[in-house]
Amino acid sequence: MPAPTRTPRDRWLDEGLRALAAGGPDAVRVEALAQALGVTKGGFYWHFSDRSALLVEMLDRWEHMMVDAVIERVESGGGNARLRLRRLFGLAATVDDQMGIELAVRDWGRRDAHVAERLRRVDNRRMAYMRGLFGELFADPADVEMRCLMVMSLFVGNHHIAAEHGRRTRSAVMKDTLRWLLS
Repeated sequence: MPAPTRTPRDRWLDEGLRALAAGGPDAVRVEALAQALGVTKGGFYWHFSDRSALLVEMLDRWEHMMVDAVIERVESGGGNARLRLRRLFGLAATVDDQMGIELAVRDWGRRDAHVAERLRRVDNRRMAYMRGLFGELFADPADVEMRCLMVMSLFVGNHHIAAEHGRRTRSAVMKDTLRWLLS
């Protein structure tokens, strides 16, 4: 008799992140994840000791997707700092499917000190990376810091702004803003 097929760890993590984006950390429940995956919850325990272990690994995956993988992609294309920043801005504009996770982690961090610390680390890593790039283009450290903060604010805040821009699209305004940040 063949061994039973186990649901891969990645599927549990992906489903956990989807649940987090949809309903916050309270929506990440083993029974609900198992149901969404169409499996029994017993398979969960082959990969994770408990729900807390899953949550930590979900945060690890989020950090990798949103920092490590982004930096790897930006750097793999080579080029000068201006070109790498443009590539970074382009990648940031394409993470709409992951923005729900980002916003859920930020909200979760308001209520959980460990998540807040993780978020601070992630944001500090993002800022450090951008400081290096902007620092190659602009000599004034205060100017570099302002540009980095503006990019971070656009990345996070853009999804909370409901304002219209007259006849212009949000995408067009964002492109012009990012172009201005590089001038």
